[in-house]
Amino acid sequence: MNITIYHNPTCGTSRNVLDLIRAAGIEPTIIEYLKTPPSRAELTGLIARMGIPVRALLREKGTPYAQLGLDDESLTDDAMLDAMMAHPILINRPIVVTAETVKLCRPSETVKPLLT
Repeated sequence: MNITIYHNPTCGTSRNVLDLIRAAGIEPTIIEYLKTPPSRAELTGLIARMGIPVRALLREKGTPYAQLGLDDESLTDDAMLDAMMAHPILINRPIVVTAETVKLCRPSETVKPLLT
């Protein structure tokens, strides 16, 4: 099984998801997205495959979310994507990608159904 994880090694949830994937006997492709952020097209594709609104992928805690005024409900998807491109820390994690599914795995246990 091929799995990719968009990972932040300083994030406990991201580390837990990586551990769960490895415990299932799978060595995933690891993308440390703060070092190698996805392109705008890749990020847009991930969001589309998850079937979530752009806003649902924005991370508030420990990010410049408030300083950038991202709580403004009138912001367009393009404006939120621009912010995530400029500040990848705003991309919530971990995102796990399989051939069939893309999922934001918060809490950690939500990765388990992807591992079967």
